[in-house]
Amino acid sequence: MRLLFIAASIAAFGLSLSACSLVFKLPTRQGNVIEQKQLDQLKIGMTREQVTYLLGTPVAASPFRTDRWDYLGYYKSPRGKESNRTVTLFFEKDVLARMEGAAPLTTADNLPKAPEAAAIFKQQKKEKNEDDRANDPQEPGVILTQPSNTP
Repeated sequence: MRLLFIAASIAAFGLSLSACSLVFKLPTRQGNVIEQKQLDQLKIGMTREQVTYLLGTPVAASPFRTDRWDYLGYYKSPRGKESNRTVTLFFEKDVLARMEGAAPLTTADNLPKAPEAAAIFKQQKKEKNEDDRANDPQEPGVILTQPSNTP
């Protein structure tokens, strides 16, 4: 009887955990890890070896067209947000001649976050208050009040 009760409680506990969606999902990263700080270091005129040192081996490099390297990056966060990026590099005589997709992305993720915008508005309000105080004529000095004669 006791064994039956323990088995039933373990089964109920396992069933309740599966209903709660406590499954951890790993982030998915495929292709090259493309970071903007590495792309900012790329300069026209770099050799293939220098580019490989910075970005690694390209995912898509054709043996039939050696003047073009494609770096493909895909990332899916555990919460389901996906992002992908493609950077294409063109070479002339083993020297980097042109880049496509290396400029910073202009998405909603790269826009200033709310705290930064709030700080700007706070600073503007503070400056406006200081201007209003400067334009408000006040007599400088100390204001003295008469002591009250209360028993």
